[in-house]
Amino acid sequence: MGELIDTAMQGCLTKMAITPGSGDTPAQYTLRAGEARLDLNARLGQPLALHYTGAIACTHCGRATRKSFAQGYCYPCFKKLAQCDTCIVKPETCHFDAGTCREPEWAERHCFQPHVVYLANSSGLKVGITRATQMPTRWLDQGAIQALPIMEVDTRQQSGFVEMLFKEQVADRTNWRAMLKGEVEPLDLIAERDRLMASLDSGLAGLRERFGTDSLRPLDATPLHFDYPVLEHPRKIVSHNFDKQPEVAGTLLGLKGQYLLLDTGVINLRKFTGYEVSVA
Repeated sequence: MGELIDTAMQGCLTKMAITPGSGDTPAQYTLRAGEARLDLNARLGQPLALHYTGAIACTHCGRATRKSFAQGYCYPCFKKLAQCDTCIVKPETCHFDAGTCREPEWAERHCFQPHVVYLANSSGLKVGITRATQMPTRWLDQGAIQALPIMEVDTRQQSGFVEMLFKEQVADRTNWRAMLKGEVEPLDLIAERDRLMASLDSGLAGLRERFGTDSLRPLDATPLHFDYPVLEHPRKIVSHNFDKQPEVAGTLLGLKGQYLLLDTGVINLRKFTGYEVSVA
């Protein structure tokens, strides 16, 4: 797992580990660079500097690559891995039954597992899908302040068809600038769920007819709420990019989603998965 440290460290980035808070305690963030770990909540209000060394390693095979594809892969892995296929982003386009899946055994483990359709509030109401095992990680990575699982289905493809139906009336993307500025009002997710389920009843009935009566299972869940360690939200969004400037430094003012909020700008660390950095 690596050791929590508070001194200079170096390694290839993976997405920050986030543990949900409880009560008045916000989410707990851990920066991961190689085997080293850094407690970021403890660094709030203090200087933080990340320097990109110019090296990138594929997160799957470990080989050096000049460019990162799909947030952390070398080009050969990007082209051959099922997890990098278009159907992961658009699950309704699953082509497993056509016999053209890149990795059928991987698909059996990941795509032919229960998936959850959810509503979340990260920059306003949105619909999304995730494997049941990825809750609440998925919502914390998005910077959602609220989330509500609304339906369970048997496969990833089925979740894609449900999401497409809901996208007729609700967004499926986060306005990351509004999310980082904290310009998000709480929503009544139960009321939103009921409204959408009633409005889309005929479409959901059509999917049940196609996949089976018990294929789409409504969930009677309780809305979840998330708080993030933010001392000050940025008024104007300035985005840092390691490909344009190797040195990112400033006072750490907050953590939300996979973003570091510095007084000099913000940076999405997940975008730079596999980049080797030194941290001080």
